[in-house]
Amino acid sequence: MALESYRWQDYYQLCKPKVVALLVFTAIVGMVLAAPPAEVPWDALIFGSLGIALSSGSAAAVNQIVDEKADAAMARTRGRPLPQGTLPAGRAVLFAGALGVVGLGMLYWLVNPLTALLTFLSLMGYAFIYTLFLKRATPQNIVIGGAAGAAPPVLGWTAVTASVDPHALLLFLIIFIWTPPHFWALAIHRREEYARVDIPMLPVTHGVRFTEVQILLYTLLLVGASLLPFATRMSGLLYLAGVVILNAGYLYYAFALLYSEDDRLPMRSFGYSITYLMGLFGLLLADHYLPLLLRLLPS
Repeated sequence: MALESYRWQDYYQLCKPKVVALLVFTAIVGMVLAAPPAEVPWDALIFGSLGIALSSGSAAAVNQIVDEKADAAMARTRGRPLPQGTLPAGRAVLFAGALGVVGLGMLYWLVNPLTALLTFLSLMGYAFIYTLFLKRATPQNIVIGGAAGAAPPVLGWTAVTASVDPHALLLFLIIFIWTPPHFWALAIHRREEYARVDIPMLPVTHGVRFTEVQILLYTLLLVGASLLPFATRMSGLLYLAGVVILNAGYLYYAFALLYSEDDRLPMRSFGYSITYLMGLFGLLLADHYLPLLLRLLPS
């Protein structure tokens, strides 16, 4: 297999495309909610989404560069380009730098400086503060470092308004609280691998039972936070009905993890958490456009 023939795929995988897609989706929802239905500026939508995507890809690439040795020792990550040796580290560094420069430049010149600044801080928070320090320094790594992953809705909002709105911070809060139970479920499943590479994830340092209790507590917090868009009149009954169903599913997994011995539950909970976040932001989007759709219906 020729290296040159597949290099584009290696660069693509270096960006963690599935993670970036979820981040950009939440950013787009932030953009849409920041404006009346169907009035989102196209320049903010297009260049904002591209700039955030490129910057997120840069942060993901830096994460893989720093974690190359640890990734090589873990079954979940050993197939990545750097541990496999299909992409030289030097090229990965140049690629990550280029993505960051282009993405941030696009946001600064084609969107607004505030969005570029907040995106830069988010990139630094994930790529360097979390990856280089927090990840190996404390079992609360994912709690503190989760702020970077919660930023995209705020970035999307500022791309449209050039300001930070309390409703944008509410979206930040939802993802910030969602991140620990989401990732701790994966960490329970992969706890032996994290222990092998000396990464102090909560199940490694405090045990599975303690982590399951924390997942339940954070899930209860998440249920409360997820109701705030309705409580603050940011969204309506469509969102409320949908999020109640989503919350019921998440609570089921949180309690099941605590009281069941089924080894399949952590990964099922991890998978549901992704569905949950996509569903919640999808409901926000649908609820925002519902009045417009109702006006378009024939009377």
